Amino acid sequence: MGNWSVVVPLKPLAVAKSRLAAAAGEVRPALALAFALDTVTAALACGEVADVTVVTDDPTAGAELAGLGAFVVPDTPAAGLNAALRHGAEHVRERRPYAPVVALNGDLPALRPAELSEVLRDAAQAQERAFLADAASVGTTLLAAPPDSDLSPAFGGASRARHLASGAREILLTGVVSVRQDVDTGDDLRVALALGVGPRTSAAAGLLITD
Repeated sequence: MGNWSVVVPLKPLAVAKSRLAAAAGEVRPALALAFALDTVTAALACGEVADVTVVTDDPTAGAELAGLGAFVVPDTPAAGLNAALRHGAEHVRERRPYAPVVALNGDLPALRPAELSEVLRDAAQAQERAFLADAASVGTTLLAAPPDSDLSPAFGGASRARHLASGAREILLTGVVSVRQDVDTGDDLRVALALGVGPRTSAAAGLLITD
């Protein structure tokens, strides 16, 4: 078992992944859940990961994610993505005071455990806050903090620049595309499908083809 505690945020499915609405229609909530399930499954299979905490108020998603073995905590702050991540990190540190914590997007359906391991090993060597930019090099898919550091997340939009400005080190590994490929749009989904997604996303995406 690894040492990292992963925190994954998830909006209520009724409003999650709103930018996919044009491409996914009524399948969008099912896709949002599938993304989270495949992401958490891959994270739990990663050798560097000790546990996963999901911050969500969605009862359906919460039950399914808990069934995978994730800790599920309510989004008590109800104040957006970064507040949810801070809340999740605080919950982790209450349980494991000296744990290194990593915030991970919940929309990484092509995530490979081996690639996540590579990223987390790089982050552990630095002993400082570190982040991985998304495939577009604009946003962020992962932010890691060592045991003696606050997570201090600044996700959303052009978060790569904000994380750099906060003093976090950018992880510049190549060959970890599955950790960078989040899904916000129909084009993103097509790229993720080409990489090879988890079984739940594959099944949900199949509804787009048959409906």
